[in-house]
Amino acid sequence: MMFDKDCFVSFAAVTCLKILFIPLYKSTDFEVHRNWMAITYQKPVNEWYLEKTSQWTLDYPPLFAWFEYFLSVIAKYFDPKMLEVTNLNYESSQAVFFMRMSVVFSDVIYYIGVNRIFNLSKTQKASIDDPWLRKEVVLAMLLLWNPGLLLVDHIHFQYNGFLSGILFISVADMFQEKYVQGTFWFCILINFKHIYLYLAPAFFIFLLKNYCFKSTDGNVDFRRFSVKHFLALAAIGIVTVLISFGPFIYMGQLKQVLSRLFPVKRGLTHSYWAPNIWALYNFADRVISFLAYQLKFYAYEKLQTCSTRGLVQECDHVILPSVSSIFTLFLAALSFIPVFYITWRKPGSPKVFINSLILCSFGSFLFGYHVHEKAVLMIILPMTITSVFYKEEAQIFAFLSVVGHFSLFPLLHKEGETLLKILLLLLHAVYMFSSLNELHQLKSSLITSLEKLYFCGLIVLQLFHSIFAEILGIEKKLPFLPLMLTSTYCAFGILYAWIKYCYLTLNSTDSDITRKKRKK
Repeated sequence: MMFDKDCFVSFAAVTCLKILFIPLYKSTDFEVHRNWMAITYQKPVNEWYLEKTSQWTLDYPPLFAWFEYFLSVIAKYFDPKMLEVTNLNYESSQAVFFMRMSVVFSDVIYYIGVNRIFNLSKTQKASIDDPWLRKEVVLAMLLLWNPGLLLVDHIHFQYNGFLSGILFISVADMFQEKYVQGTFWFCILINFKHIYLYLAPAFFIFLLKNYCFKSTDGNVDFRRFSVKHFLALAAIGIVTVLISFGPFIYMGQLKQVLSRLFPVKRGLTHSYWAPNIWALYNFADRVISFLAYQLKFYAYEKLQTCSTRGLVQECDHVILPSVSSIFTLFLAALSFIPVFYITWRKPGSPKVFINSLILCSFGSFLFGYHVHEKAVLMIILPMTITSVFYKEEAQIFAFLSVVGHFSLFPLLHKEGETLLKILLLLLHAVYMFSSLNELHQLKSSLITSLEKLYFCGLIVLQLFHSIFAEILGIEKKLPFLPLMLTSTYCAFGILYAWIKYCYLTLNSTDSDITRKKRKK
């Protein structure tokens, strides 16, 4: 694998910025991962998914648990006390430094994934001669300097970067028609974080058509099904699952592990509503219930039981019917119909594959159960790739990127981070709009007048959240109101982007990002 100098320079520069973030705000996710390191280090394997001293119990798949164990082996040389299960909310300077740097170093995997996509994109001729506006350079800058990853991983604290890197490695293999290798990396990814199961339909239908049925010119010949290829893919999936879950199956703990991975009692929405269809549903229930109270249809005490008050728990709505996890799964599956259509009906090009991944991410984010707001990055990061190659996708990406990253702002709720998160988004937006405009040689703006008007609403929301909510005393009386307005307003924007993207992908003509010719 060739490491390109331009891509590496960009990665090295953003790494320096990440190191400056070490002393900044940390969310409860910092304690979550410290506790997981302590569990995997102090407890035997058969207690990993039983331990519950902390409320932040281990709820990621076993490969991620082993990743935490690997970190703990190194962490003991920095501060052994951070590896004690009973040391809840422990935050020494050495512990903070180690955990922050663990995210920075794990981002090497993200760089490798971006570099793979970077090298593939170099095969495409740039539309202009400026070396700083070559498609691969713009792509590397937008991916490596993504403000969402900077905010979520390096300030809020998580490990989304290296997981996205594994996804990009898998995507690059699929682009090059290394289907077995790409399947292996995707199976590894799922066993690190099970949220990526939502992308499985895109992988499955694409591999079934292009590797198992050996389609020609987009037409599937059902008489040419390769049992050998199908069994090879199935074997990869089975073996990776057995390696990951095997010890817990042997110990009779599979049911316990699965109960941790899929805790349905967490409720329809997270404490800060992800900006999806359920944020709109919750908002509608809150408004209707308030009107019902004003009209004396319901007592105030009943309104207090509403599930839209920002708590992580399973409870009922007041007026609208309560939504079950099964129903959300059904809606998410229904939203995958465009994925099946474009993948099965169109030639098996990289563009079709990446479009299907984006549509799966959209559907799971908008309709999934207990979706976290950070999952919007699963839409934005893959769409970054298509935005530098296709003008129409760049126009949707430009809008979605601003809205999606803005929706992450409430994660950093302290005043000290306000200016930083605004500047990171502005820097991203300025570079994104200028580079994509030049790259696609657009005579008009990337976004429509209506979308510009929507952006004005984001400015108003930020002013309300940062200034007027405190002046008017709203944060004390109605502390969840600014968050509710942000998630609801951004939900309209993301839903709008999804509708546009569905229409675009269903009606666009197929073309490749890059494709290695099959040997006849």
